[in-house]
Amino acid sequence: MRVVAAALAALVLAVSAAYAQIAISANDGKAVLVDGVNTVPANPEPDNVTIIKLAKGAPRVLGEVQVPTSVIGPPESVAIAPDSSYALVTAATKIDPKDASKTVPCNLVSVLDLKSFKVIQTLEAGLGASGVSINRAGTLALVAGRADDTVSIFTIADKELTAAGTISFDAKSGPSLAVFTPDGTKALLTRDGDSKISVLTVDGARVVYTGYDISAGLHPYSIKMSRKGDIAIAANMAVGGRDNGSLSVIDLKSAFPHVVNTANVAPSPEGLALSADGRYVAASSLNGSNFVPGAPGFHDFGLVQVFKRDGFKLKQVASERTGHWCEGAAWSANHRTLLVQCMVEKEIQVFSFDGKKLKRSGAIPVHGGPAGISVAD
Repeated sequence: MRVVAAALAALVLAVSAAYAQIAISANDGKAVLVDGVNTVPANPEPDNVTIIKLAKGAPRVLGEVQVPTSVIGPPESVAIAPDSSYALVTAATKIDPKDASKTVPCNLVSVLDLKSFKVIQTLEAGLGASGVSINRAGTLALVAGRADDTVSIFTIADKELTAAGTISFDAKSGPSLAVFTPDGTKALLTRDGDSKISVLTVDGARVVYTGYDISAGLHPYSIKMSRKGDIAIAANMAVGGRDNGSLSVIDLKSAFPHVVNTANVAPSPEGLALSADGRYVAASSLNGSNFVPGAPGFHDFGLVQVFKRDGFKLKQVASERTGHWCEGAAWSANHRTLLVQCMVEKEIQVFSFDGKKLKRSGAIPVHGGPAGISVAD
């Protein structure tokens, strides 16, 4: 059933009394892979989100709600509020009103109430609205506009967003995702267009680009911040999807944020997940699985790699094959379960992790291609 009934919402309230972590997958119904090309199908499914309960035992789907979204941009197109009462979902593209076989940039941000499972507000951000984040206080949100090189600022009160300004960046800089430091005084913005990570300062609802940029790797895309605020880790896509990507460890405790270590990963690490305790980093890479079979760099599988963190050092401890065109990744709170979104298979692949090995333990089918994911703290 496409719209979750009131009884289902009541179930969510009931399970929240005990420990139950919620994950949300944003699924693009207008994107399929045809001969290595992102293509609009003849009869696209509605975009939607799948709400998943993570607890003891296998993850379980609680419901699905139709919400505009897109595979374009980093897989942080969903952000769950600190109190898990609502989520924000962005839509970087929509079907072209003049040509149903194409997409055009979109600028929508939807507010999804997680008690009623209904969209309660729709707003406009920058064009190509992609990566979205909410500060720990739950009072501010940032949305990166990749198509018009902006970051949109929204204040939040009682689940309601209000536009509070826009920051403009250089043409074709490709702002992808801005994430707040835990204390809420700064944010780091990945710019895959010109391979920079920009430092923003935050004072109330005033967000300012400092002009200071970090040089990590080629085309930084996803970025995660540790809960302690000591490090951030950025995933660098590289060029063309054939060369290895990289993970950059950024020191946030020094006088100025800077890269202090780098680890190689498989080509095109779109998905990035940092465990709640900061010990483990998972990178989900396309690994050429989205290419035409036989093309240079093609592999008939994606790859997810897990690194153990020791200070600023990253050591790979596990890896496993995934499906094709797999993007977002997310840990359960206890880092025993890892979710990986796979566009071609239209499923979220579930892996168990014991600190040393990854093991495929199941899959969650979804409607459309799973392209963005977030888990509640």
